[in-house]
Amino acid sequence: MIGSLERGESSLIKESTLIYLGDIYDHTIQVIDNIETFRDMLSGMMDIYLSSISNRMNEIMKVLTIIATIFIPLTFIVGLYGMNFKYMPELSWLWGYPLVLTLMLAVAVFMLIYFRRKKWI
Repeated sequence: MIGSLERGESSLIKESTLIYLGDIYDHTIQVIDNIETFRDMLSGMMDIYLSSISNRMNEIMKVLTIIATIFIPLTFIVGLYGMNFKYMPELSWLWGYPLVLTLMLAVAVFMLIYFRRKKWI
């Protein structure tokens, strides 16, 4: 709108006013350029912020995945021995319970050592 007024298409605008309209047009263009620059900067800041949140969430998911991976075999062993079968030979052994606990501890320690060597922890 200011551009069309500046070109002098209207008979209501005097020649002396056209100088001021040109100045207003220049200022308007400068403000629009500043707004575009600020919008680009804000978009960049938003991308950085979302990227940092995503990285933090990835670290949390990694820890939760490692914990779940350690407990899955332990849950299987506990579920297997939690069934009420009458003919499980380990149930009547004197050292059956400590053996299962030692097996579970060994599995957990082995997985922790494995994850440390892979540098996942």
